[in-house]
Amino acid sequence: MPVYKNDKNGTWYAMIRYKDWTGTNRQKCQRGFSTRKEAIEWEAQFKLQQASDIDMTLEAFYELYEKDVRPRLKENTWMTKQVIYEKKILPYLGKRKLSEITAKDVIDWQNEMMRLTKANGETFSPCYLKTIHAELSALFNHAAKYYHLSVNPARNAGCMGQEDIKEMSFWTKEEYLAFAEAIMDRPISYYAFEILYWCGIREGELLALTPADFDFEKSTLRINKSYQRMHGEDVVTTPKTKKSNRVIKLPKFLCEEMKDCLKMFYDIKPGDRIFQSLSKHVLSTEMERGCKAAGVKVIRIHDLRHSHVSFLINKGFTALEIGNRVGHETERITYRYAHLFPTKQDEMADFLDNERFSNDTEKEA
Repeated sequence: MPVYKNDKNGTWYAMIRYKDWTGTNRQKCQRGFSTRKEAIEWEAQFKLQQASDIDMTLEAFYELYEKDVRPRLKENTWMTKQVIYEKKILPYLGKRKLSEITAKDVIDWQNEMMRLTKANGETFSPCYLKTIHAELSALFNHAAKYYHLSVNPARNAGCMGQEDIKEMSFWTKEEYLAFAEAIMDRPISYYAFEILYWCGIREGELLALTPADFDFEKSTLRINKSYQRMHGEDVVTTPKTKKSNRVIKLPKFLCEEMKDCLKMFYDIKPGDRIFQSLSKHVLSTEMERGCKAAGVKVIRIHDLRHSHVSFLINKGFTALEIGNRVGHETERITYRYAHLFPTKQDEMADFLDNERFSNDTEKEA
């Protein structure tokens, strides 16, 4: 199809007709090109997209990738990926043909990423480098699986960076109780931290809680949603993972406290968010205030979840039992908190020692 010039503003636009995946005839118009050449190039790339031709540019394929993948992800998850693609991948490889990008090209891109610095002059962390490489590899994997790309050059190039094993901070029960006493002057904050520490739920799960989530007759709390602030709006989504959908058994004292909490509201409805007056920023500020007043070490909000897990491990509960309560797979609990579980190595060694010489002892007898 030919391209056209807009006589009013001097820009160019392209009109193209095509059949969509249902076989329906469609027409697409793309405007705002500065030159005729740019309009023709867009038209060519659009045709390659419709034909799923891997001779399209990586930039053009990214548009297909977004259409395929974005509807299956939470919006905040896609936003994180989008920043990486648009800031760290497309400016460097976007104009290259998908089929022509080699492992050496990826290595060159990796080297450039490792040289880049942030505003403060520091290079990117190994964990972040690993993350952006993983996103590039995911894009190529998608092209290989659904668009007949013969090889994933990012996989052949090998990874860069490494996973960041973050050090976890914990509060003992005594430290938490000192903190809780220090923030009792603001009841809504106190009740929020009580839920976080004694239930081990995530911050977004806390902020999404409604009166309907509590069953005081059964002493249970239902976790089936998460709160986030995106694009300046309050957004309530499904929890982080399927395992995160769970029902938590509440201790009796916490049931009584939450009954008192709900009495603070004059006309709260079953579906209203209980902690809508709080935000992640407010919770962090309250955490700092309470730590200073109580004289306990400063930890992150998420470390209250670690504190809950470590407390239960210390009391002898299994990884399976704890995983079901906090919404983690058993393997993840074992991996992340392995150093906290009591070791059986001495018992194993003694057992094997006894087994080794048991026959000799029997013969002597």
